[in-house]
Amino acid sequence: MTLSDAELERYARHIVLREVGGAGQMKLRAARVAVVGAGGIGSPAIQYLAAAGVGELILIDDDRVDLSNLQRQTIFGGDDVGTPKVAAAAAAVMRLNPAVRVTRRSARLDAGNAADLIAGADVVLDGTDSFTVRLAVADAALTARVPLVSAAVAQFEGQLAVFRGWEPGKPCYRCFVGDDPDRPETSCAEAGVLGAMAGVMGTLAALEVLRAITGFGEDSAGKLLLVDALAFRFRTIGLPKDPGCPECGGAAD
Repeated sequence: MTLSDAELERYARHIVLREVGGAGQMKLRAARVAVVGAGGIGSPAIQYLAAAGVGELILIDDDRVDLSNLQRQTIFGGDDVGTPKVAAAAAAVMRLNPAVRVTRRSARLDAGNAADLIAGADVVLDGTDSFTVRLAVADAALTARVPLVSAAVAQFEGQLAVFRGWEPGKPCYRCFVGDDPDRPETSCAEAGVLGAMAGVMGTLAALEVLRAITGFGEDSAGKLLLVDALAFRFRTIGLPKDPGCPECGGAAD
């Protein structure tokens, strides 16, 4: 398989990067990425993954576009209000890059259907705002041995991590958060969120998906990126593997 003349022109700025090149661009074209949540994080991530030439995007969301979404969910416009998010996002992807295949899964992910919804993905990006859903996504990705890119945002802060808990020394999501699905949750509607902050975290999440596919730079699994817009600060801390983790502890060591 080779890249067409149109692809060589479209992705020229990737191809000239030594760490990506033509081989990396072909990896992107062959990849399938599941994006769980087409909201504040998923919205910019979908746009950048489509622009990058990822072969197939599996979009998972059961919500419809609301007027209040437009402050941060940049893939949508006023005409999309009331439309299922996966449908509106798929249409936006087609306008941006018709070569990208889109699979629409308009369903609310839970522990019972998570494995089926992410089936076939090479990487999973989770940008949901429910801790229970995040656990379900993480468990399914771990069982399938698929890298999980997990991003979150609240008010002026964000966090991002990559999990491959089946590997020696690499934590899974439960190593990080434990097992407490009944913890209280605060929605963006209650706490607020700076729209551009969601854009920052969604873009960084897309970057980590591209890293997972092409392998450029340092491995980010086992690290947590913390972003504080009020303090203009980015910090990275290590995430150790929990030997007592009920999901991955000791299994791969």
